[in-house]
Amino acid sequence: MLRIYDTLTGQVEEIAPARGLRMYACAPPVHRRANLGDLRPALLSDLIRRVLERHRVRMVVCLGVDDVGCPVESARAYEEASARDAAALNLRSPELSPRAAEHAVEVVELVAALVERGHAYAADGGWVFFDSAGSPSYGELSGEKDPHGGDGFPHDGPERRRPADWVLWRPADGEPAWDSPWGRGVPGPHVACSAMSSRRLGDRVDIQTGGTELIFPHHEAMRAQSDAAAGHEVVRRWAHSAGLAPGGRVPGPDGVTPGDGPRELAEVAEAGLDPLAVRLAFLRHHYRGPLDLTWDVLRAADGTLRRLRARVAEWSESPSAPMAAAYVRRAESALDDDLDTPVALRVLEELERDDAVPPGAKFEAFLHLDHVLALDLPADIGKPRP
Repeated sequence: MLRIYDTLTGQVEEIAPARGLRMYACAPPVHRRANLGDLRPALLSDLIRRVLERHRVRMVVCLGVDDVGCPVESARAYEEASARDAAALNLRSPELSPRAAEHAVEVVELVAALVERGHAYAADGGWVFFDSAGSPSYGELSGEKDPHGGDGFPHDGPERRRPADWVLWRPADGEPAWDSPWGRGVPGPHVACSAMSSRRLGDRVDIQTGGTELIFPHHEAMRAQSDAAAGHEVVRRWAHSAGLAPGGRVPGPDGVTPGDGPRELAEVAEAGLDPLAVRLAFLRHHYRGPLDLTWDVLRAADGTLRRLRARVAEWSESPSAPMAAAYVRRAESALDDDLDTPVALRVLEELERDDAVPPGAKFEAFLHLDHVLALDLPADIGKPRP
C-alpha cells in the first residue's frame, strides 16, 4: 500500500487500506492565470490517486475553488484555463469541483456553529474571528513555534482578542456580499474551504494535499476550523509538494520563484515542447524537493519523452511476451514508497537498456507503468518513423 510523508507527523506513514478514500485539494487560484508552481501540487494529488487506484482503491477527489470576491466572468475563464492545463498534463478530473461562491449557506452555517460552540466570536461592525486560544493543536501542522506572531492573517477591522485570531467573516467592501446573522458580508480567506470540504466529503477526509506555501496560514487555519466544528481530527493525512525554486531559493507565496524558465504551461507549448515534458520534469524530482524548472531542464525532458515513445513504438512491432515483472515490481515499490518517481524512472531506463529482456516484455512493462506515470508513452505507435 502507498506510504506518504505526512506533514503533521513529520514521518512517512501508510495510507490505511480501504475500498474507498476521500481526498481534498484547493484548486489553482481563479483571480489570475495558474502558473507551473500551482500545477506541481496538482500532480501530487494525481499521483496519489493513480497509485491508490492501482491498489484497487476507489478515490473520491474534491477540488475546492475559492472564487469569493472574484468577478464571475474572469473567475470562470481562469477556472477553464486551469482545466485545460490539467488535461494537458494528464491530470485526472476530480469527482467534485465545488465553488465557494455557491456555498454561502454552508459557510454561514459553519461560522455560526463555531460561534455557538465558543470557538469564534463576533466583533463590532459585522466581523467574526476564530478564537485561536481554543485550538490547542494550532501550530502543529506548520511547526510554527510561536504561531501567535507574524501569522499572515489580515489585521484590519476591529481589535481582536489575540494576534493569531483570524477572520471568519467580514463586512463587504464593494464586492458581492451574502446575508448573515452578522450583516451582509463575505467569508474570511480560509473558512470557505472548510465549508466545501465538510459539505462534499463529510467530517472524515483521508488525505488533503497542496503546496508547501499553503501549510501556513491556510491549512493551519482549515485544520483548526474543521476540527473545532466536527469535534475530532478531520484530515487523516496531510501531503504537500515543494514549490519551484531556482538555485534552492525559497519559493514565493504562489509556490514559484521567477527564474530562467516558463511561468505558465502555455509558454511550453508555444516553445514547441510537449506539455507532458513538464510532467516528466516534475517526475524526475521527488515531490518534496525544490525544483529549478529551467528551459534546459524542459528541453532535456522533452527529448527523453520523445525517445521513450519511439522505443515503445518500436517494441510494439515485436512478438508479444509477458511483461518484465521484476522491473515492474521494483518501479511499483518505488512509487509506493512516498511516490519515489525518480527511482521508478531510473528502473524504466535500466529496463530500456537491458538487452536480455525481449522487446515485447519491455513493451508490456512500459505500458503497465504508464497508467501511473501518464506520459502517453504509446503515443507514437502506428506513426511513420522518421
